[in-house]
Amino acid sequence: MPFPIRAIQVDGGSEFQDAFERECQERGIKLFVLPPRSPKLNGHVERAQRTHTEEFYEVTEASFEIRELNQALLEWEKVYNTIRPHQSLGYLTP
Repeated sequence: MPFPIRAIQVDGGSEFQDAFERECQERGIKLFVLPPRSPKLNGHVERAQRTHTEEFYEVTEASFEIRELNQALLEWEKVYNTIRPHQSLGYLTP
């Protein structure tokens, strides 16, 4: 990473919770856990996940072979981050 990770915000999902919390503590990373049923507190992330699902995962023809899926995702991310207009930017490109 080009910068240190100082904090992580997560929802209250319990999968891998203990191991994840331990790893964050060992690395000196602050962990902020959102209360249950509060998606509005994490609106930007929720919207980004919806966009990824609608614009990549639901329409990609890539197999679920990890190498092919990663390549397709990298190509989509390049378009998303350089060409695709974004509503939050007044429909300009990043």
